Amino acid sequence: MIGFQTLFYKEILRFWKVATQTLTAPIVTAMLYLLIFGHVLEDRVQVYPGVRYTAFLVPGLVMMSVLQNAFANSSSSLIQSKITGNLVFVLLPPLSHWELFGAYVLAAVVRGLAVGAGVFLITAWFAHLSFVAPWWIAIFALLGAGILGTMGLIAGIWAEKFDQLAAFQNFLIMPATFLSGVFYSIHSLPPFWQRVSHVNPFFYMIDGFRFGFFGQSDVNPLLSFTIVGSFALVLSGIAITLLKSGYKLRH
Repeated sequence: MIGFQTLFYKEILRFWKVATQTLTAPIVTAMLYLLIFGHVLEDRVQVYPGVRYTAFLVPGLVMMSVLQNAFANSSSSLIQSKITGNLVFVLLPPLSHWELFGAYVLAAVVRGLAVGAGVFLITAWFAHLSFVAPWWIAIFALLGAGILGTMGLIAGIWAEKFDQLAAFQNFLIMPATFLSGVFYSIHSLPPFWQRVSHVNPFFYMIDGFRFGFFGQSDVNPLLSFTIVGSFALVLSGIAITLLKSGYKLRH
């Protein structure tokens, strides 16, 4: 386990050394979203009975921050190592594909949860939140961070330059995140777009996470857990297979 621990420690230090960029900046961004959308829509929108819009918005912003930063951590680490040429120092030691997968994804989970906790501590001052089902909050936060950390690992393996990674993030991760119900309930959408939302796995992560706070959600949390858990297993299998084969890593 020494190799795994060392790589995990290296990945933690990598984002901690630039905490202003990796931790503080996302928290400020989420705060701006809350101030703008909360101020404009607070008295105009009520999604759940008895839940103010600002309170509805906070869990969505927390989960969105968790997802985006978990993806950014593992994907940026791999692409930077490829471009600077220091990936060889990770590949030369006798690290198994399981150790590589665990270190990169676990570090991504730590960063995602750290940013999410920071966003929650700042935004919770502006809304009254309850904790109806705290276990659901923890489960979906961990699963969501792990899934996006795994997706970041896959994107980092596939991409060979920053442009390709940016395309992956801008045309897949960002749209899927913003169209997952962070700022609205899918029941407010036309029927066609409701059906589209049900194909988006990010929707189930955020909806299940939000259920933990209010005990209300657009779909049954057990269904969300089943879909999110299955998605996590599929992505993990893909990432481990890529690491084992050395695809675009061992030239």
